[in-house]
Amino acid sequence: MHGNVKVNMAEIQQVRSKDLTVLEKTYIPQIVGGLWLTFKQMFKPKETRQYPEEKWAPPTAFRGRPVLVKAENGIERCVACGLCSRVCPALAIEVQANEVPTQEKERYPEKFEINMLRCIFCGFCEEVCPEEAIVMSDEYMLTFTSQEEAIFGKDKLLMSERRLKKRLEFLHENV
Repeated sequence: MHGNVKVNMAEIQQVRSKDLTVLEKTYIPQIVGGLWLTFKQMFKPKETRQYPEEKWAPPTAFRGRPVLVKAENGIERCVACGLCSRVCPALAIEVQANEVPTQEKERYPEKFEINMLRCIFCGFCEEVCPEEAIVMSDEYMLTFTSQEEAIFGKDKLLMSERRLKKRLEFLHENV
């Protein structure tokens, strides 16, 4: 008797596992199966690239590092609404707005920084931006030697509309 539960010993059945054959006890079928799998892989085309000599061309839907779009006239598209900063799950984006003296737009980002060590490349900032001012580029090689270098300001983030043409067309097609 265990605790308050009564156990009838006559109802208990003994369960035995199946006895292994002599061949199974030697593990020969498992070894042959593993060798066969390896042998089949030898004749398939190789997927490995000799990086960095052989560069990878990312597809259009690839989400690389986020960048700010600079229009053909040289003016950045961002109106410093701060939606990208609010939607970022990693809290990687910091935006400080300032008033524009001209009437083209009301505000512009005086300070726009993305901490690339925190960024998870989710693309939420791109989805929420009403001006298509921040998009995910096709750049995937990011290197820094310190934490300060990983904070990208407007000088590193601004990219011409011409350079981002494929990504902007992709966004328009998949609305």
